[in-house]
Amino acid sequence: MMAPWQQEVLDKTLAIAAEGRLGHALCLVGPEKMGKLDVAQQLARALLCQSPKENKSACGECRSCVFIKAGTHPDFLDITYEANEKTGKLYTNIVIDQIRRLSQWFSLTPQFGGAQVAIVHPADGMNYAACNALLKTLEEPSQNRFLILVTDRPGALPATIRSRCQRILFRLPEPSQSLDWLRQRGYAADIAWPALGAARGHPGLALDWLEHGGLQIRREVQADMNAVAANKMSPIELAQRWLGDDQADLRLQFAADLSLEAAAQLQGMPKLVKSGLTAPPDFMKLSQWYDALNRVRSQLDSPIRSDLLLAGLLREWRSMQH
Repeated sequence: MMAPWQQEVLDKTLAIAAEGRLGHALCLVGPEKMGKLDVAQQLARALLCQSPKENKSACGECRSCVFIKAGTHPDFLDITYEANEKTGKLYTNIVIDQIRRLSQWFSLTPQFGGAQVAIVHPADGMNYAACNALLKTLEEPSQNRFLILVTDRPGALPATIRSRCQRILFRLPEPSQSLDWLRQRGYAADIAWPALGAARGHPGLALDWLEHGGLQIRREVQADMNAVAANKMSPIELAQRWLGDDQADLRLQFAADLSLEAAAQLQGMPKLVKSGLTAPPDFMKLSQWYDALNRVRSQLDSPIRSDLLLAGLLREWRSMQH
């Protein structure tokens, strides 16, 4: 069952399609974990369905729906990160060869005699060469050929691609709707509300953290930052511990979020939850520290010694308290 915000976006997009106003290239844009890919897949099913319902959604029973459910529909193509044949690990980019295959596939006659639909996700994962190859496809639209891009980071796509796509926007729902959705998944309000607050009203993130222990990591990060501020923990030891496993990015995200929440509280901005940090009473310093931490976060996969950079920021965090 789709979340209310997913269903709302799907219904609006199908209504646009029914009016004949759906572009050949769409870009589904919004925060991560909002279910954009699920909506893209439902839209693909609807566009390929041979007997759509009155609201233009897929019937789920026709030959086309059966094939797409089985993952064998010849007129549907899914483009995403591929695995390295030698290591089995996923590549970190969508490459030009994949987009060339997409272009060649679009040149074929649809085997079911209807539409062709391709989804590229995450679209911001395309490298420079792949983007250039896709641009050629976008410049030569064909009837009943639909390309659906899905991205959390539309700014990472070239403007030449964004300008050629019809934008389908996902917005965060009202807090009350998000809370109801979390409660329907078995989380009481006194548990769901703090998670929703920590996620800045983002229900998908809140659910992910509730299911996978993210809130406990957030509490640990908060305690660590307060310990460093009180000179009870070594910045270099903490930096190495934070970066020592596959939760490094999440810890830095939480540290940045907590500092941002502390800055917002200094400005008197309303928040769903308080940061709980022992934070310096200087809005500009907090904002600069937030930006610097996010730069370190963006360099985690680079050869740069992130532990030394992070330790320096943690020392700065301590000095900012005095």
